[in-house]
Order: sequence, then C-alpha cells, then structure tokens
Amino acid sequence: MKWKIILPVALVALASAGVIALSQVNAPARPAATDTSPAARGTVLPVESNPITNTSTTPGLTIVSAAAEDNADPATGKAIADRLQVMVGNTTSQPLTNVETYYVMTDATTGAQEAYYLALDGLTLAPNSETMISFDNETGAGHYPENKFSLYRSSKNQVDFTIQVSAGGVQAANGTATKGAGTGEQPD
Repeated sequence: MKWKIILPVALVALASAGVIALSQVNAPARPAATDTSPAARGTVLPVESNPITNTSTTPGLTIVSAAAEDNADPATGKAIADRLQVMVGNTTSQPLTNVETYYVMTDATTGAQEAYYLALDGLTLAPNSETMISFDNETGAGHYPENKFSLYRSSKNQVDFTIQVSAGGVQAANGTATKGAGTGEQPD
C-alpha cells in the first residue's frame, strides 16, 4: 500500500481542518436578524396602505401645526430649509409612547400620490407638552428620515399632505400641510 503517501496527506488535511475550526471559535457571532426599520436604515419608502390600527377614542394627542414650507427652527424661530414639520401635543397627564405617523402626499395638478409610514421608535411625548417632529434626514432628537426622491422633493406642482399621528392609548390625530408650486426651496 501507499501508506507512506496517504498518511502525511491525511495529517496535513486534519491539521488544516483543526486550524480552520479554531479560527471560527473566536469569530464574532453573526446576528440572527438585523434591524430593517426605516429609521435604522435611514430610508423611507412609499407604502401601499395605512398600517396604523389605533381604534382608541380617548382624547389626548393633537397635531398643533404642520408645515411643508416656510419652516422655522422651533428653538430659535429662525428660518430653516423646507421640510415636513409636525408639532404634536400631548394634553394628558401621562407620557405617550408607541408614536407612529402616516402621511399621504398628493400632487394637486397631476393627482399622483405617495404614502409614507414611520414608527417613531424611542419617541416619548411628555405629559402636557408639545414636541416638534421633522422629516428631514437630519440627526438628533425629533428628526426622522424622509425620501429625498418623493413627490414633495421632485414635483414642481403644489403638493398637499394629509397627516396622521398615533400614540398608544389615545385617539390618533390628523392634520394637513401644503407645499406651494416650485422645488428647491431655500431657507426663508
């Protein structure tokens, strides 16, 4: 037999397999799943329908104001670049969590529509207070992603928004905003 040839080849193969196995012991574990929420990806894509299922009739959440142009920084009052900005109010004595929003953009000339949904993970609305939510792809508290290729950013026509904000335990709030004709708005 050719044991003199087979035995060294087998030992080399066995040693190689051992090295590979040992290298895998210290390899970092791969997560079973990754977070694919829009906020985690920084991307918001259109949705086909409204996934909000809030059936509460308890008052407590309001849309105080909504704007899609002529925006102002809520802290300084100074003009900022146009974005969808929604001021929500919590009129209850309890914090509100599980905040989510759904908004529909409609091109007033063509009738084209796009709808967007976003769970505002981590947002808690303090009791008896108002909070500004901005869809602008900026970072920090109150800032959330937007689709930079949406009707809002691409249409030269007037774009009307219908907005719904929901929070756990209270009735959803509804509002509207409008972007006038034109694109590429500058800070006012």
